[in-house]
Amino acid sequence: MSDVEVLIQEPFKVGESPVWDAEHGRLLFCDALAGTIHAIDPKTRARRVWEFGAHVGSFGLAQRGRWVVAIGCAVHLFDPATGKSELLVQCEPERPEWRLNDGKVGPDGAFWVGTMGPRGMEPVGTLYRVTTDGRAEKKIEGLRITNGLAWSPDGRTMYHAETRTRAIDAWDFDATTGAIANPRRFPSIPDEDGAPDGAATDSAGDYWAAGLWGSRINRFAPDGRLVGHLPVPVTMPTMPCFGGDDMRTLFITSLSQYASDEVKRDYPLTGSLLM
Repeated sequence: MSDVEVLIQEPFKVGESPVWDAEHGRLLFCDALAGTIHAIDPKTRARRVWEFGAHVGSFGLAQRGRWVVAIGCAVHLFDPATGKSELLVQCEPERPEWRLNDGKVGPDGAFWVGTMGPRGMEPVGTLYRVTTDGRAEKKIEGLRITNGLAWSPDGRTMYHAETRTRAIDAWDFDATTGAIANPRRFPSIPDEDGAPDGAATDSAGDYWAAGLWGSRINRFAPDGRLVGHLPVPVTMPTMPCFGGDDMRTLFITSLSQYASDEVKRDYPLTGSLLM
């Protein structure tokens, strides 16, 4: 635990989607329910916040300093310098009560993001591949809560997790076409390791997945074997992200929205941003 430091001690409702912005030497992350994206310099602790007025499920870096942002059930291109936003695509226009959840820019340059129903209980969600020209291609259907998106260092494997069913799958990935094939399921995850949430891969190819309700980040080998875990002082870590000047710092978001008073008492860092 001595290696875990609090970067921001604040009860973010649903801290999510940490993204390392190497060009500016800062970490970006969102508070999904608050509809905000935050930037913090880990060295100076200087902070900035952008407000979107709606649920921000996830986001990623795009060209010319812009971000691709999942707002509600739509994907936008946003310029943080000017505050201007451009709609790319509405993923479920006939279901305005649905929203987008986990999303990341893949090795193919597309934004991969999943939809979910209002409660995330029914298998009605879809993982989309959103291209720069605003096309949304359905890739995986019948999902409850999309999570755990990450790619191997060589870009040939895509990982995807389903939080409700506690399932993690590895797919063959074609970085030229965005095609996925040959899914392989990781072995079952014990209850004490938590439900798989957001994830990241390291330079060796290991897959680090947040263990929701497990107070840990679980580390899996590419073949799905659990090879270790990092204890964290929050019960509900949501996503890890590698960053820093040498890319050897692991940033971890967490949530407080669904924590009981007892959990908040026993884990006073609930909802905080860790590193």
